[in-house]
Parts: sequence; C-alpha cells; structure tokens
Amino acid sequence: MDTLEIQTPSQNTNAATKLTDPEKHMRIVDGDVDEEELSPIEEVRLTVANTDDPTLPIWTFRMWFLGILSCALLSFLNQFFAYRTEPLVITQITVQVATLPIGRFMASVLPHTKFRIPGFGSRTFSLNPGPFNMKEHVLITIFANAGSAFGSGTPYAVGIVNIIKAFYRRNISFVAGWLLIITTQVLGYGWAGLLRKYVVEPAHMWWPATLVQVSLFRALHEHENQRMSRAKFFIIALICSFSWYLVPGYLFSTLTSISWVCWIFSKSVTAQQIGSGMKGLGLGALTLDWSAVASFLFSPLISPFFSIVNILAGYILIVYIAIPTAYWAFDFYGARRFPIFSSHLFTAQGQIYNISSIVNDKFELDLATYEEQGRIHLSMFFALTYGFGFATIAATLTHVALFYGRYIPN
Repeated sequence: MDTLEIQTPSQNTNAATKLTDPEKHMRIVDGDVDEEELSPIEEVRLTVANTDDPTLPIWTFRMWFLGILSCALLSFLNQFFAYRTEPLVITQITVQVATLPIGRFMASVLPHTKFRIPGFGSRTFSLNPGPFNMKEHVLITIFANAGSAFGSGTPYAVGIVNIIKAFYRRNISFVAGWLLIITTQVLGYGWAGLLRKYVVEPAHMWWPATLVQVSLFRALHEHENQRMSRAKFFIIALICSFSWYLVPGYLFSTLTSISWVCWIFSKSVTAQQIGSGMKGLGLGALTLDWSAVASFLFSPLISPFFSIVNILAGYILIVYIAIPTAYWAFDFYGARRFPIFSSHLFTAQGQIYNISSIVNDKFELDLATYEEQGRIHLSMFFALTYGFGFATIAATLTHVALFYGRYIPN
C-alpha cells in the first residue's frame, strides 16, 4: 500500500516495534524498554518518546503543500525582517504552531477518493489518507527550518548580494546572486552529510534546540489528563508573549534598551560609550524586549546552563576587559579617534571612509585612489570581534586535537 494511505495498525500489542534510531534499533516488548538502549543524555530521555508508529502516512499531499509553502514564506519573511537593528528571526516554531490547525482543516475537507497515477503500477494514492499526524507535522517543520536558515534567519551569502547592490551600487544578475546563495547553502548540507557519522549519529551529539521542538510536538499531538496540559500552557504563554511584544516593539520602544548610566551622565561621551546598550558596551543596560535578548544568540531558554556560562565568560573577557583595555589604556592604532562601537570604516581623521571611491569600474581596488585617501581604520570593537572570530576557527581545530585527538586514529 502506498504511503499516502492510512495503514491499519497491527492489533498485536505484544509485537516488537522497531524505532528509527540512527545508531541502532531499540526494541520495545510488552511495554518494557531496554535501559542499555536509552539515550545517555538525561534531557533527551525526558523529552523524546521511546515509541513509534510505522503505519502513519508520511509523504502526503498535505505535507508537500504546507512544507513547500512554509519554506518559501519563512525565507521571505526572515529576509524582510533581517534589516532591522535587532533582526527579528521567525523560526520554524511559528510554522510548527500555525500548520497544526491548517493540517487538521485539510484533513477534514480534502476528498478521500483513491486514484492511480500512470507509471506507478497498481499503487493507489489519496489526497487525504487520514487524520493529520505528527510525522507529517515534523516534515513540514523541517521544510520551514530550511526556510529560516535553520534558525539563523537568512542565508549568510545574501549579505554579499546586499553589499554589491546597496553599498557599492553595482549590478549583479539574478542568476549570479541565486547561484552564489544556493551554492553556499548546499555547501552546508554537504558538510552535514560528510560529517553525519560524527555530528548526527552519535548519541552524545544532542542538539538542545531540537528538544524544544520535540517537546512542542508532543504537547500539540499527545493528550494528557493533567490539570493543565502542555498545549494549554503553550497557548497561554504564546498569547502573553505576543501581547507584551507590542509594548517595546511599537508602543514604548525605549524599553528595548534602558541605559541608566547614559541617563545619569547624559553629557559624558565616555559614559555613553560605556553604558549605551545600542552604541556602546552596554554596562548596566537592561532590556525588556525579548526580541533584543534573542536577536543574535537566540533564546537563552534553549541553551544548557554550561553553554550560557561559557558565552558569558567570553563576553566579559572581550567586551569588558579586552576592548576597554585596548581602547583606553593602550589606544591601539589611535583607537580613540573613532567610536568604540561601530561597524563603519573610517579615515585616519575619524571620518567615514568612502569605500566606493576606491573601487574602479571593473569592481577592483584602485590602488592610486586608495593611497591618496589613506588606510582603512576600524573601530576597536569591530576589529577585535573580527579577530576573535577568526581565532575561534583555529581554536576549534585545537580543541578537537587536545580533547579528542587520541580517538581520531581509531
């Protein structure tokens, strides 16, 4: 029978059910689970169910229609909102919630008529093989996940096209831009496939953000007899968070960055550099806007505590120690002539550098004009964060060599 149709589940409850574990198949016999085959990660054991129903239809019309639509819609919306000061990333969780009632509506209105497609032999198909199930829902969310660049919002290569068209005011054809973006995205898929054995299949390689989705899937599809179900709690939290977002997002935008240091020392440039949450180091700055909290490092509710502490330690080291020391104590490369926090490029006199003037008609560097205008200078924040960013790439190799080098030959 084709996968578009509902298959009758086996009536033998004592039969062993195989699960689709990437490393090995877990077997559940008479409701008992072999403890040796449970996940070694406690968070995974508490979140992911140990049962599976292989009879549920997967490749349905509903899945393909809603999945492709969700992928295209999230791709457009995330690119549209990426130009905000605090980028608003619409993740797959939005689609995960929205497609549930749509999928159930399609299951109630689509015809159940079976038909054959030439070239597929005697197999029959149906636009509506039965109730909307969790597996369809998961695949739709995977489509949406690809549309949101797996939580990153937009493909990184879009920035190259933006710079060429908006910054340098040069033309790039649609085909060239499309190929650039697609190849960089496919490169990521390729690396994921090549490293699947090391970053996907091992049971210890768990992804905290995925557990949030799994928990939400179970809340939306499983029925509970508790006083307040997870689905009801989620709906209440969703309404409250959406209602509050209207306050800092539209009604009172000052709540996005409350810099009390700047309020007290309103005429001090140094105080603005230290206390501003938008153009400074943000020391003492507060925010009541969740979109500002989750704009770049995403939701802290997802990451494990050790990961948050690790990021906090690095943040303090770079923002509150390295940058102030380089800027005020040593004045590296005349850093005080430029803002401490800025992504702009500057001349030696502290003026905005005219990048377009040193690029010729062939989109190449004009050395004569560059020597006349002088070297490009960066703000201390921009220079150090870029430098540390490149250092993390080498640090990844060093970390693997030091901690896991003895396992590589095996």
